Amino acid sequence: MVSETISLYEAIGGQPAVERLTARFYTLMDTLPEARATRDIHPGDLSESEEKLTEYLMMWLGGPQTFIEKRGAPMLRRRHLPFEIGTAEIEGWLTCFRQALDETVAEPQLRDLIWQNVERLGHHMRNREG
Repeated sequence: MVSETISLYEAIGGQPAVERLTARFYTLMDTLPEARATRDIHPGDLSESEEKLTEYLMMWLGGPQTFIEKRGAPMLRRRHLPFEIGTAEIEGWLTCFRQALDETVAEPQLRDLIWQNVERLGHHMRNREG
C-alpha cells in the first residue's frame, strides 16, 4: 500500500512503469474495436499523445513535474474542448486505460487507487451529449 512517504509514482515502479502503462494504453486504443471513437479523435501518429500522457501521469501520480515544466498547468478539460467527447469516446478511453492498468500494475490496491481517480477524470472530459 502507499504510505505518506511513498507516492503512487514510486509505488508502481516510477517512470518505467508509467511508460509501460501508457504504451499499452495506446496499443489498446489502436487495436480494440470498442476504442474506435476514441482513436478517431487522436492524430494518426500517437507518439506525441503518448509522451504527453506519460508526462501527465508521472506528475499526477506524484513523480517529476515534467508536464507542467514543458506544457504549463494541465487544464485537461480545456485542452480537450476542441474534440467532441461523448459516451463512446469516454467509454473507449476508460476501457483502454482499465485494461492497460490491469496488465501493467501488479498490485490490486494500487490499481484501485489509480482507477477511482482516472474514472472520474474520464467522465469529467465529457463536452457533448451522447
